[in-house]
Amino acid sequence: MEKKNIDWANLGFGYCKTDKRFVANYKDGAWDEGVLTEDDKVVISECAGVLQYAQTCFEGLKAYTTEDGRIVTFRPDLNASRMADSCRKLEMPVFPEDKFVEAVKETIKANVAYVPPYGSGATLYVRPYMFGSSPVIGVKPAQEYQFRIFTTPVGPYFKGGVKSLTIRISDMDRAAPHGTGHIKAGLNYAMSLSNIVEAHNLGFDENMYLDSATRTYVEETGGANFLFVTKDGKVVTPDSETILPSITRRSLMIVAKEYLGLEVEQRKVTKDELKDFAECGLCGTAAVISPVGKVVDHGTEIIFKDSEKEMGPITKKLYDTLTGIQMGRIEAPQGWIQEIL
Repeated sequence: MEKKNIDWANLGFGYCKTDKRFVANYKDGAWDEGVLTEDDKVVISECAGVLQYAQTCFEGLKAYTTEDGRIVTFRPDLNASRMADSCRKLEMPVFPEDKFVEAVKETIKANVAYVPPYGSGATLYVRPYMFGSSPVIGVKPAQEYQFRIFTTPVGPYFKGGVKSLTIRISDMDRAAPHGTGHIKAGLNYAMSLSNIVEAHNLGFDENMYLDSATRTYVEETGGANFLFVTKDGKVVTPDSETILPSITRRSLMIVAKEYLGLEVEQRKVTKDELKDFAECGLCGTAAVISPVGKVVDHGTEIIFKDSEKEMGPITKKLYDTLTGIQMGRIEAPQGWIQEIL
């Protein structure tokens, strides 16, 4: 299919309406088959569960054009599994995981003209989401739900090259033990908005959240997991039941061990040991890895020497290897790459 007439090289990371989106409805205890539609408008009751009690969750993944011209997506089965976990926690009906993956593929295929060409630096972002659509006035789950998927072509997360971030240790708690920190609920992101705006106004790129129980352990930012590299080259990620299980982070840990032969460790990371790490990065779908050069703890600067100005050497190897897998330059582990066309 002929590509749309889009200036791929100058795309930003924002919304651009594409031709088709997938819509399925849950009513009377069952999901319908779902359809692809051109209608991008959502029509719901003013008293819908999503509007009254924030009963909604979402996912994010991408489609790519590989070096040999195939259109593929990356590990959608893990997005399906994570959304199922989110739904269970929010008392929402699970959209079947196999149908989730198939719907993702159908939606990408229907919008293949918007998948940026290989080498452009751009990708097709895919956003599955679900919300309570029936009226709810008492505090209880909705009876009806809508599952949707839209796509939008996006440019590289970093315009003008990767630059190291400066983040602050936040006084605000992101998630509580036994709460919703481990799922991709919209409410988790809404409550962090004022804090990220404040951080930006003070000249910081992001917030580092600590565990709310003891305020001694590193958790994550408002939308990404942390990855650290020790001075002797070990890759370390924080372990906590309130951290969202990033698909990118989990993939990077496999890449570190299986492709690069590095020692990896997932464990609790204390705030006090930040000064001992050589590199730091944020893991997520949008940028894969965003390097962190400095953490500011209430005026005290903690510098990561190897990633102070740009992506550190080990972080760079991780980034290059994972993006090489996604773009078809490097052979992927079985099941990681699912072909669309």
